[in-house]
Amino acid sequence: MNHIALFEPQIPANTGNIARTCAATNTPLHLIEPFGFSIDDKQLKRAGLDYWHDVEIHYHKNLEAFLAFVGERPLHLISKFANRVYSEVNYADGADHFFIFGKETTGLPESFMRENSEKCLRIPMNDEHVRSLNLSNTACMIVYEALRQQGFPQLELNHHYDNDKLD
Repeated sequence: MNHIALFEPQIPANTGNIARTCAATNTPLHLIEPFGFSIDDKQLKRAGLDYWHDVEIHYHKNLEAFLAFVGERPLHLISKFANRVYSEVNYADGADHFFIFGKETTGLPESFMRENSEKCLRIPMNDEHVRSLNLSNTACMIVYEALRQQGFPQLELNHHYDNDKLD
C-alpha cells in the first residue's frame, strides 16, 4: 500500500486536493502538525469536496511521531534537492511505501533531508524557470507512478456509461 504524508501543510486547497487523490486511489493520508490552517477550514473541505469520509487520515503531532509510525518501512522524501528520479524506484515490491512531501513554502527540513539523502526523490523539471511544482500535482504524480508499477490494485481500470449494455 502507498501512503502520502504532508509535513506541516500550509495551504488548505492543496491538502483538500491531495485528500481527493487519496480517496480516488485508496491511499492513506498522513498529516504532520502543525498545520497552517484549521482542519475545519471551509477551503479545505471544499477542495476535498465530499470525499473526506472516504479518506483514511492519520494525524501525527510532529515529524518524530510520524517517523516512529513508519518504522523500517520504505520512506521516500520528495524534493527538488535529490539526485534520484522518482520513476527509478521499484514500488512493486509488496512493501508499504510512504511518500513525504514538505510544506509549500520551505519543503522538508534541510537537516532531515541531508540525514536521509539516500531516500530523496526528485521529479525532473526545469529549475532555471520554475522554483517548484504544485504540491497536490506532485503528490498525484508520485502516487500514480507507484500504482502504475503495482498494476493499479483495487482500482477500476474501465468504466462504462450507465446506459451501456455489456455483452
